[in-house]
Amino acid sequence: MSLRKMDIESVVVGGGPVASLVVLKTQDERDGQPGLQLPIRIGLVEATAITMGVNERSGSRPMTHDLLVSVISALGGTCASVRVMSVQGTTFFAQVELITAEGEHVYVDARPSDAIALAVREGVSIYADESVLSTAALPDFKGVEADEKKHELEEFHAFVENLSPEDFNVAPGEKDSE
Repeated sequence: MSLRKMDIESVVVGGGPVASLVVLKTQDERDGQPGLQLPIRIGLVEATAITMGVNERSGSRPMTHDLLVSVISALGGTCASVRVMSVQGTTFFAQVELITAEGEHVYVDARPSDAIALAVREGVSIYADESVLSTAALPDFKGVEADEKKHELEEFHAFVENLSPEDFNVAPGEKDSE
């Protein structure tokens, strides 16, 4: 099992016919390849829960994920990480890694949206298994675009470096008359 660290790129809170989703992105590039994006379709309530965890709110009543954080803490445990472990069709499966008061690592199955909502509240890392990325990830098109622009600039620079007066049909020392 090989895991890659992920960041939340965006959360889309949909409505009506527009689906809600969370887009995770890899933190690193591997083998010179641009990063990857992992879009996961989630429910409207779950998208709101993730957003509320990212954008801290004060004075409001605790949500279900806040309750889970309190229960884990009250039992002397901590949340160590969350992991998107597999995908079957369009359904993703995740785990929450907990450390008990005795130091034992326990892995609890969870929906990715619930695991991510917990991760943002606890400030813990989000990981995705390489098998999930190879099955469901997309290239980070922003990275691909940046690489393409860099390549174009390198080609233009090489072209300019190799220009000579003959390329302008002007003999050295002559002026172009208009």
